[in-house]
Amino acid sequence: MTRTDLFLRRFWQVALAIPLVFPSFIGAAAFNRTLSKGGSLADFLENFGLHSGFQFRGFWGAWFVLTLFTYPYVYLPVAAKLRHLPVSLEESARVLGNSPLATFRNICLPQLLPSIISGTLLVTLYTISDFGVVQLVRYDTLARAIATNHLAQPAVALAISLILLVLAALVVSGERMLRSKTTAPETKHSPRAVQYPLGRFRFIANFFVWVIGLLAVVAPLAALSQWALGGIIRATSPKSSLTIDFEKILSASWGSIWTSVIAAFISVAVVLPIAFLAGRHRSKIGTIGQIIILSTFAMPGLLIALSVRFWTLRSELAYEWLGDSSALLIFAFVVRFGSLALGVCLVAVIAVPKQLHEAAVTLGASQRRRFRKIDLPIMAPSLLAGSGLVLLSVLKELPISLLVSPLGFTNLTSRIFMSFEDAFVAEAGIMAVVLVSISFALTWFLVLSNAEHR
Repeated sequence: MTRTDLFLRRFWQVALAIPLVFPSFIGAAAFNRTLSKGGSLADFLENFGLHSGFQFRGFWGAWFVLTLFTYPYVYLPVAAKLRHLPVSLEESARVLGNSPLATFRNICLPQLLPSIISGTLLVTLYTISDFGVVQLVRYDTLARAIATNHLAQPAVALAISLILLVLAALVVSGERMLRSKTTAPETKHSPRAVQYPLGRFRFIANFFVWVIGLLAVVAPLAALSQWALGGIIRATSPKSSLTIDFEKILSASWGSIWTSVIAAFISVAVVLPIAFLAGRHRSKIGTIGQIIILSTFAMPGLLIALSVRFWTLRSELAYEWLGDSSALLIFAFVVRFGSLALGVCLVAVIAVPKQLHEAAVTLGASQRRRFRKIDLPIMAPSLLAGSGLVLLSVLKELPISLLVSPLGFTNLTSRIFMSFEDAFVAEAGIMAVVLVSISFALTWFLVLSNAEHR
């Protein structure tokens, strides 16, 4: 994608990141309903007398979907690093007689390992905590067992939650150990990257990329569009008994928008003081707060949802203030995704030049005035980007939406999931198209539009 003469290379650089906009359970539903018996593919094959009893279920179904919709977490940081690897080291290796494969193994790979390990950590944490995919493909995991038992057998759900939490801690600890042993050599970024001609492997490389693009982007979009358009056409037909409740779709869309926007801005407002304490003042309180907030990133959303639920049930004060309310839902989102905002806020705080503050102090400007006139204008783009990351994550979050939402409240993720479970694919398809469109717009603004500049 970044180092070869692949056909339509720039197009694929963007297209292969698009699976990031799909909540994984929507991808699972698309493949499940399309490939399983009674799906559109099975119906198409029956026109030719071919009958398929295939069921998109179990381990391989979960593995296929999670692999297909989480690989951008590894692809994006690795591709960004590849674009700026120093040219001089690779050219020197080639002059000394190293083959392209040996050059990659000895020069490029050591510099890519930190990005690979970080991306793999994200994929692993996402996979072990995923509930929507394994529920739709009917594959038993710790996350599914917790969701199944949290009402009937809360003690069992708590025990399994502890196991999942320990597993997440082991994964994070393993990542830290690997990172400490694979520190990349310090090198300057290069404005240009070495390009390798594919030669006789050009056809194979293009074929592989097209297969990934068709499976990860075209197939789910086609399935969702078919359900949405088919449902609208049938619902508007006077002879059809199918009805689509567009009022509920609008209500779910509005629920997703306002909760995600509020959660995004509250997350930034909460973590910004911690970022100042840790990034500018280097205080112990800021460091401790930073560690606590970042540690929530390793906690699966399912555990956070159950924790805040049990907390409000056990604490009279918490139940009185939050109870079964939208405030509790937003609080759970802030706990879950505050770490995303903190990382961006830390970068924003550190990026403010100290010389400007020193000059402002010399001129007698108060701390509040310095923040308003110096810090805020410089940090604003980064703070908006951090808010956008939280907003995008909240839009796609399923376990918290299902378990913490108050009675009478619906958002797109919970409504889509329940519609798929109840086989209302037309309604689910329309809402999924809305959710994916919003997610794509945010992903384009936050990630893809700046991909070439990373």
